[in-house]
Amino acid sequence: MTGLDLVPARHRALFIDGEWRPAQSGAVFPVHDPADESVLVELPDADATDARAALDAAAAAQPGWTASAPRERGELLRAAYEAVVAQSDEFAHLISLEMGKPLAEAKGEVAYGAEFFRWFAEEAPRIQGRWLAAPGGGSRLLTIRKPVGPCLLITPWNFPLAMATRKVGAALAAGCTMVVKPAELTPLTTLAVTGIFERIGLPAGVLNVITTTKAPEVSAALMADRRLRKVSFTGSTPVGKILVGQSAGELQRMSMELGGNAPFIVFEDADLDAAVDGAMVAKMRNMGEACTAANRFFVHASVADRFAQLMADRMGMLVVGRGQEPGTQVGPLIDARAVASVSALVDGAVAQGATVVTGGKAMTGPGFFYPPTVLLGAPPDAEITNREIFGPVASISTFTTEAEVVARANDTEFGLASYVYTADLARTLRMAEALDFGMVGINTGLVSNPAAPFGGMKHSGFGREGGFEGIEEYLETTYVALPL
Repeated sequence: MTGLDLVPARHRALFIDGEWRPAQSGAVFPVHDPADESVLVELPDADATDARAALDAAAAAQPGWTASAPRERGELLRAAYEAVVAQSDEFAHLISLEMGKPLAEAKGEVAYGAEFFRWFAEEAPRIQGRWLAAPGGGSRLLTIRKPVGPCLLITPWNFPLAMATRKVGAALAAGCTMVVKPAELTPLTTLAVTGIFERIGLPAGVLNVITTTKAPEVSAALMADRRLRKVSFTGSTPVGKILVGQSAGELQRMSMELGGNAPFIVFEDADLDAAVDGAMVAKMRNMGEACTAANRFFVHASVADRFAQLMADRMGMLVVGRGQEPGTQVGPLIDARAVASVSALVDGAVAQGATVVTGGKAMTGPGFFYPPTVLLGAPPDAEITNREIFGPVASISTFTTEAEVVARANDTEFGLASYVYTADLARTLRMAEALDFGMVGINTGLVSNPAAPFGGMKHSGFGREGGFEGIEEYLETTYVALPL
């Protein structure tokens, strides 16, 4: 089993208006295995012409999809959920192959990603407006919900299944057609999901997928078209800002899930063993390549040395290797740039006085490997404290008071995820209210859940995915005045 069986030769193509086709220019690009740098496959390299053809198909299919029965949409999503679950092992191998994560973790992503299809299958028939008497009498107020229209969904490389299902599931349930642009580094999983929708009978033109290395050209062409009504993007804050600026011309609806700089706060009364367990999840999920990853560890001074040693012991024992190999717990980073970035952050912190407790140096190739690393004492102005690490590095610093740690945790332009470990219920409530983050994990290192609203504030973006709120991003409200 290689996982590539989910993407047979004819599916290594663009998917536009229900057909698999090459890029009109004939251009292709390689998809690499980050564990050994080999080429897995070559895919069409779409340009603006292909993107417009995909939007043509989405726009043509929109009226029919809008008119489809909510139950019909829900049943298609339920069928997609069951198909992904039935092929869990194959999807896990494919994710591990193109992204690098260990098989056990990839299987976890498959379960998580498939759940978005089940969740939104159940939400599709529950879209509702309201009816009420006008406060002054004499009329009735009716609101109805409508799909926003054709969407551009741009997904990142780090969770190739879950980031696609989270967007596609909500858009389909709401009655929107779409153009999906997966990340050029990990597009194969999206093509595998697309093959499922083709097989279960999703109408042509509802879902269109373009693979490309020309993301700026493609997104600019689509966003300049008035038929595109919605953009959902998960990725870096700088790119998100560009897209928000581009949206002004046609005033598209925007959902932005951008960067993070998550604090992980451990108070003196915390269960340290549980805190370390949570820290390993919050830090090492996806090798740290997650926007929700714990980025800054703030540990009370009275327990910091003990916490750092426990963390270092756990991190140092992790097995690094190819994701598909038995026993691997930490796979490669996504590419050479990722290794260089993490190395520079660690080297810079050490130069400013941080102590390496374990790890600290990139591993030799082939492949893009960096060992699990624990740093202690990086200064507040170190770049590693202020920038998203996106790698297997835990940087620990100390605090003494609640007010101090709240101020330091909030001292960032980002506001996505945060984590707190404490045994004090009152403190739990105070921290949940005081932390300027869209998500707060209390005594847990995992906040993601398909039934919960995922998203942030400040430079981490706006809008929510998942939960009851997720479908709202794809709906417009029409108010109808009804005089008596």
